[in-house]
Amino acid sequence: MPTNRREFIRNASLVTAGFGVAGRIAAEVTDTATKTGLDMLILGGTGFLGPAVVEEAIRRGHSMTLFNRGKTNPHLFPELEKMQGDREQGIEALEAAVTNGRRWDVVIDTSAYIPSHVEASAGLVADLARQYVILSTVGVYADHSVPADESSAVAVVDDEWVADIDTIRDSLANYGAMKARCEKAAEAAMPGRVTVIRPGLIVGPMDRSDRFTYWAVRVSRGGEVLAPGDGSDPVQLIDARDLAFWILDCIEGQVTGVFNAISPKGRWNMVEMLAAIKGAFATDARFTWVDNEFLEQQEVAAWTDLPVWIPAKDEYAAFHLVSTQKAVAAGLKFRPLADTARDTVAWCNDAKGPDYEFGEKGAGISSQREAELLSAWHARSAGDE
Repeated sequence: MPTNRREFIRNASLVTAGFGVAGRIAAEVTDTATKTGLDMLILGGTGFLGPAVVEEAIRRGHSMTLFNRGKTNPHLFPELEKMQGDREQGIEALEAAVTNGRRWDVVIDTSAYIPSHVEASAGLVADLARQYVILSTVGVYADHSVPADESSAVAVVDDEWVADIDTIRDSLANYGAMKARCEKAAEAAMPGRVTVIRPGLIVGPMDRSDRFTYWAVRVSRGGEVLAPGDGSDPVQLIDARDLAFWILDCIEGQVTGVFNAISPKGRWNMVEMLAAIKGAFATDARFTWVDNEFLEQQEVAAWTDLPVWIPAKDEYAAFHLVSTQKAVAAGLKFRPLADTARDTVAWCNDAKGPDYEFGEKGAGISSQREAELLSAWHARSAGDE
């Protein structure tokens, strides 16, 4: 396990809100709730969740402008309007566009890490756009030892520390608390018109972190699979495409507020997750469950070496028990986990190759490391007998 919470969580002025602003928006954005096509701006759009959101928006007949650095998957969406800029350096391209009369109905912020960045972007469009959607995280919660819902206390960080942070990389040391501050910055700029979405582990095709991808590919390859714990530890995750679909639903329905967007607590534990993955493939995979004490002795870390998995104890006893009742009531739906597994393996084999070795660039362990651990586990078990 990570040794502390920080290590784990790591892995345009504001306009005055009021009737006058709301009135101008109502006049300038003529009944956008009934428009068949909305004009949207996405801050990001070419990483992992972003492309799923863009593709779903286009599928539904909306138009999309992308603002990003132009460094991640720049080949995507050549037909769309693109503006290049780095939020760490400013948003001059957006400011110039607004000065020249550019308007958007909705802004989707998938790259909110620093509150001042959100202050600038949300402040810029506050009297132009009807809705601001900000992607946050369930990592905002201050206490993961008990189940959280949207009313639970969020992590905090000193003003002095925040003031010294001007890069996304540095902000990750207080990832959850900074995300919580970003949420507040958006709401301050556009009160009552912000949709805060707090996902947990986002998975599926294009996820280069290798977290869920490790399990999907490893199980599909078959043979003896090292599985952590006794299988009872809970698991929560969401397919990026399901999340994107629901984000568009929230936009089209002008749904605002704060929502945890992740699979319902209790839906899956590790046994059920791995069984669902195995059911997606013709594989002879068989699971050897290895206890947490042994894994700690072998310096195998939860979440990174054996991803998705967090032992449900102590300060992380309820990390995978976040309430999603509010989002489900608002229409969030989930595809079968087997479908996500199949699509993820197909993408990984195509993007990284069928012989891709885990543990070098992302989460997971190499096949050699797994074999060594299994051998040591069996030797210990034999000795105990």
